[in-house]
Amino acid sequence: MSDLRGAGYLKEKLARKADRVKLRYRYYEMKEISSNRGILTPPWLKGIYKGTIGWCTKSVDCLADRLVFLGFDDDSDVFGANQIFEMNNPDIFFDAAIRESLIGSCSFIHITHGEGEERIPRLSVLTAADATGVIDEFTGLLKEGYAVLERDDMGNPTKEAYFTPERTEYLIDGQEIIEENPARYPLLVPVPFRPDSKRPFGHSRISRACMYYQQFAQNTMERGEISAEFYSFPQKYITGVNPDADPIDSWKASISSFLWFDKDQDGDHPVLGQFQQQSMTPYVEQMRMAASMFSGETGLTLDDLGFVTDNPSSAEAIKASHETLRLIARKAQRTYGSAFANVGYLAASLRDEMPYGRELTTQMGAKWEPVFEPDAAAIGLIGDGALKVNQAIPGYFDSKNIRDLTGIDAAEEPIGITEEAEEVAEV
Repeated sequence: MSDLRGAGYLKEKLARKADRVKLRYRYYEMKEISSNRGILTPPWLKGIYKGTIGWCTKSVDCLADRLVFLGFDDDSDVFGANQIFEMNNPDIFFDAAIRESLIGSCSFIHITHGEGEERIPRLSVLTAADATGVIDEFTGLLKEGYAVLERDDMGNPTKEAYFTPERTEYLIDGQEIIEENPARYPLLVPVPFRPDSKRPFGHSRISRACMYYQQFAQNTMERGEISAEFYSFPQKYITGVNPDADPIDSWKASISSFLWFDKDQDGDHPVLGQFQQQSMTPYVEQMRMAASMFSGETGLTLDDLGFVTDNPSSAEAIKASHETLRLIARKAQRTYGSAFANVGYLAASLRDEMPYGRELTTQMGAKWEPVFEPDAAAIGLIGDGALKVNQAIPGYFDSKNIRDLTGIDAAEEPIGITEEAEEVAEV
């Protein structure tokens, strides 16, 4: 306990980081509307035209939707973690943990005592704006942690928790409640996205570059929307008008299909003209440039961002165009698999009230859906390849290997030849 920094230090740490996390959530929820910094746009026009673009949302969702966690292999689930996850609404739990991690760079799983005879622990997802800690880089678990579990309507904490390896201290409306911790680590598990030695809590999918490119495109769209008013009604002019003539209503002159002008007493008449019509092409090209830079930053394609190009002809072509995204997803699977193994390990320790050794988590094999679902042609190629490999190395591929490659479960019973098919074959 002497090495712990205390709840006060962690509160200050959370306060320093929370604003950055909240900013990224505003970009994800498309609520961040910054002022147009254009020097030629009048202030009164800046308040009228407010554009919204969802590129940051797309960058998070496109990756999160491809990371589908199936649990741990039954043969390697030494702690019975699959049962714990199944009792905690896994369809929502894993998606929420992954999505929150991509937005805020790290999400946190709060583990609490369960109810009933089996006492299955409860798992809840916390955002990086509500939890923090001091991480142990060797295990990926926390040495100590702090979290805001509930807030009032004004955003003020009403339920807080301080986590240590020995106990969990809850502060509920000023009243302190202490629960002993039978596990060896705090019951708050980080789930980071792309952690490294400098940032062990990971990096956000919504990087500074992503926010800049989206803001750049948003400003371009607002300027284009303002210019569209002049594009719809190009400016006109009249020369040679008698100074004593009645003034012309500019609005009627803009929308009227026919104007009548008489000659003056000297027989002269006004000359009508129109300035060159403004083009929207520069704004479209500028938006495409911003989209290209954003797609290069996130591994998406221009099609993902709304700029339609030639459609890929097959699933393999789609996979090839998203090669960067595939590599990011595979890296995320390895990180999240280790984090979810830590969650299952601590949840099992709490359930059984037994401080298990963490070395057993190395045996837990995470299962994921394929990042890209293969089409019929790709399945055929996988089957041919598996057949040739098994001829060279018998038993190398089985139903589990093929399941990981195709995402299709094997049949419970082999499909045999029917009697009618045998009769046809004999004939």
